[in-house]
Amino acid sequence: MIQVFITGGTFDKEYNFITGELFFKDTHLKAMFERGRCTLDIDIKTLMMVDSLEMTDDDRGIIEYNCRRTKFKDIIITHGTDTMVKTAEWLAKANIVDKTIVLTGAMIPYAFGTSSDGFFNLGSALAFSTALPPGVYVAMNGRYFNWDNVRKNRKTGFFEELS
Repeated sequence: MIQVFITGGTFDKEYNFITGELFFKDTHLKAMFERGRCTLDIDIKTLMMVDSLEMTDDDRGIIEYNCRRTKFKDIIITHGTDTMVKTAEWLAKANIVDKTIVLTGAMIPYAFGTSSDGFFNLGSALAFSTALPPGVYVAMNGRYFNWDNVRKNRKTGFFEELS
């Protein structure tokens, strides 16, 4: 069984056609797993729906608590890309043993259809969560990165290794 924790981020944002603003309504994860014809056993739990730029250390504490508490060893966290690496560092320093934690997100909301990278990133995170040894990772752009060797390149919009 894979535990999926939803925290918000661009992944789950909707577009208000009147105001032009992005907002949260509900998660798209269940529909994404169905559309992808996923046959893995998955438990989905929404922890929060926040933009990662507004995520606090209290929010990270909630994520950490739930990662410790779940009985499942494979964990995926959907997260906003702006502070994903910060949360990955928080979780790694929390020393949660014997669990594989993979954070993933999207640069373009899933609700935007085929232009979103969310579907691809979620599929990659699923594969990495079951294949990688225990630890904390970021899965973006078809790659996985160790928590302490990744950054978001704000010029290109891609995640990359530091070294």
